[in-house]
Amino acid sequence: MDKNKIASYLLDIEAVQLNTKQLFTWASGIKSPIYCDNRKILSFPAVRRAVRDEFAEYVKSYYPNVEIIAGVATGGIAIGVLVAEIMDLPFVYVRPKAKEHGLQNQIEGVLKKEQKVVVIEDLISTGGSSLKAVDALRKHKANVLGMIAIFTYNIPISVENFKNQDCEFHTLTDFNTLNDLAVEKNYIKNEDIEILNKWRKEFIPSRHQN
Repeated sequence: MDKNKIASYLLDIEAVQLNTKQLFTWASGIKSPIYCDNRKILSFPAVRRAVRDEFAEYVKSYYPNVEIIAGVATGGIAIGVLVAEIMDLPFVYVRPKAKEHGLQNQIEGVLKKEQKVVVIEDLISTGGSSLKAVDALRKHKANVLGMIAIFTYNIPISVENFKNQDCEFHTLTDFNTLNDLAVEKNYIKNEDIEILNKWRKEFIPSRHQN
């Protein structure tokens, strides 16, 4: 398991972009010098396979008793299917909220009570939306073993939120690893690190759930 390897892939395919001069706007409206779009991974077969295999290694290492994989809509669905396929496991996905029509499902697929679930997510900022998926699975009486995501911004509130919900989580790579590698690869300069760390501390309100 190599956080540098995955961070390098994300930089190379521009799934993660860093710009301390011209800020990106997230869907939430937050202005940020970093933007992560892990959906780009799906367009690069070699990277897609590497990320899939890394997920599988994490699942085997941390959760050997897993019985089913659950993807968080929407970013965790495709990669979750890939992980479930290579591990020969069933798969479900969790919507942000229950449908207002049809069967009004929030969890799509067949999930039995007490099944041991590992949740797959694409990224974690504060952990709010990810933990909503965990809550939905628990309300369905599933046994959530933990969550694995591709990337985390290393925002302290996310650790607190997962701890408060008693949910273990791991990530294939993270903000700190990516920053160090971005400097090494000359994507950004050393002085930009201070700007990125200042943004992370000051411009992500703890009340923001994402």
